[in-house]
Amino acid sequence: MQIVAIGSRVFVTSFQLAGVKGIKVDTSAQAFAEINKMNDGDTGLVLLSDDLGKEIRNQVTTLRAKRPIPLIFELPSPGSKKEKVDYRMMLKQILGV
Repeated sequence: MQIVAIGSRVFVTSFQLAGVKGIKVDTSAQAFAEINKMNDGDTGLVLLSDDLGKEIRNQVTTLRAKRPIPLIFELPSPGSKKEKVDYRMMLKQILGV
């Protein structure tokens, strides 16, 4: 199974440097459409930028209830008001490495 990051160019590039597949999107609707496409069983984890996720949170929650895989995690986007994020460390924590 693969991991896919969905978000802005900067968000996606951060994960691509760690070897994670990335899909650049500009809107929350595009992000949700990309997540909906991932029902082939090949994708096990989706890392979603929180700036896009906040607008589709209810839809994503409904999708999670219907299909447990892929797991969908919202992560702070670059420039987020949250503290500085080390994406590589966060990915290692999620994967338990």
